[in-house]
Amino acid sequence: MFAVTAALQFAAQAAWANMVYVSNEKDNTVTIVDSGTMEVVKTIDVGQRPRGITISHDGKFLYVCASDDDTVEVIDTATNEIVGTLPSGPDPELFVLSPDGKMLYVANEDDNLVTAIDVEQKSVVAEIPVGVEPEGMGISPDGKTIVNTSETTNMAHFIDTSTHEITDNVLVDSRPRFAEFKPDGSEVWVSAEIGGTVSVIDNKTREVKHKITFEIQGLRSEAIQPVGVRISADGKKAYVALGPANRVAVVNAETYEVEKYVLVGQRVWQLAFTPDGKFIISTNGLSNDITFIDTETDEPVKSVTVGALPWGVVVAPN
Repeated sequence: MFAVTAALQFAAQAAWANMVYVSNEKDNTVTIVDSGTMEVVKTIDVGQRPRGITISHDGKFLYVCASDDDTVEVIDTATNEIVGTLPSGPDPELFVLSPDGKMLYVANEDDNLVTAIDVEQKSVVAEIPVGVEPEGMGISPDGKTIVNTSETTNMAHFIDTSTHEITDNVLVDSRPRFAEFKPDGSEVWVSAEIGGTVSVIDNKTREVKHKITFEIQGLRSEAIQPVGVRISADGKKAYVALGPANRVAVVNAETYEVEKYVLVGQRVWQLAFTPDGKFIISTNGLSNDITFIDTETDEPVKSVTVGALPWGVVVAPN
């Protein structure tokens, strides 16, 4: 009886599983992993040096930054075929989709611009000059503000989506790589890879209200390099990928205290939650795998081998 029940539970889990999409920047592929079985189901050939990756809110289309091809590729998730491209501008690194799914905002590292793209019309709406080497992109839950981080200028640029104008520039620590809004829109968390910190910026005052630092016994401070950041749907817990420290930091998002370091693969880049919030997935660039972390226990559950130099990750919505 137990075996039958277990089998039914597994079947139900598999039936409701979400596909995980991982961009592999060295072998120019996207690996698809079943979140239920935690196994690879398919590999797709894409453009050169894929990095940023996201998915439409209805789950029908995958968007991939083919950085060295200077384009954003559009993949039909039903067929896993490339069905078009979007005019991204040179060297697209990261991007963010608006809450209504109509606009894609792309950081173009080589020309110091953020490109606003109308997804349906496949046209450029605006090119917004920002700092040197833009990379991180975040958007407020109401869609009114985007934040771009410029790696060399060491700033977070707040941009009004209605005017496409910069309203505020906030100085952060060296080499900011990622921007993540809290679900209630009250704060923006910006990681600084070389600075080794995460700056918590108040979205009303546009000032840094706290800096989160990291210490891991046995590791030099320069080996702890924050990159990807994700905050839970309830706004209580944050996860920070720490690069060559090979760990993901678990942070209390209310007190800003680091509660735990989770050992995963080598050179942790980006993170993504499953839609139910039960797992967060890290991409581990140098070990060529991803790691599923249980968010209840904050323990690693399984690592799955993907392509060469996995960088970005996104999970299909329910």
